[in-house]
Amino acid sequence: MDEETTAMLDYVRTAFPSGAHGFDHTERVVRLCEHLGAHEGADMRILIPAALFHDIARPYEEETGVPHEEEGARMAESYLRSIRYPKDRIAAITHAIRAHRYSSGIAPETLEARILSDADNLDAMGAVGIARTFMQSGEQGRGIADATGHFHEKLLNLRDLMYTESARSLAEKRHAFLLAFLEALDDEMDARIPPDS
Repeated sequence: MDEETTAMLDYVRTAFPSGAHGFDHTERVVRLCEHLGAHEGADMRILIPAALFHDIARPYEEETGVPHEEEGARMAESYLRSIRYPKDRIAAITHAIRAHRYSSGIAPETLEARILSDADNLDAMGAVGIARTFMQSGEQGRGIADATGHFHEKLLNLRDLMYTESARSLAEKRHAFLLAFLEALDDEMDARIPPDS
């Protein structure tokens, strides 16, 4: 990681409390972007800053209701201009941030925006996605039924929303894990004991 990226990382880290959308989520999304971006031929000087800043305004959204992707794009642009980052890349970075959210309704128009969307969605799937869903449910004072509702409303749809071939491959495995988990959870919630137990 170069000095400029390390400085961005340190800047972004200070904005995050712990939780389902904490800095550990951002770190995983960055790693997924590095992996997917290498396979897809992305411009990493767009993709990695976008990944670092994509959720920086989550705490602001929780306080104000302003969508974090909009405020996050504004914060990223302000920071990147302050360090004289190349202007042509700033516009691509802010687009990727605005388009990353599952529910934003903004179509990712660049390869880097599509990869960021894929990486963010991948981190909502599989074992990590399960853990994050239950963390978020607990943070909001809700129970198991609310968490499993989120699987059916959102997470089980993510596999079919992947833009890149590299992400589709990872999504298949994580989707299968989600299905197996839900089946086991349903059995246990209904107190169904296998006959050989």
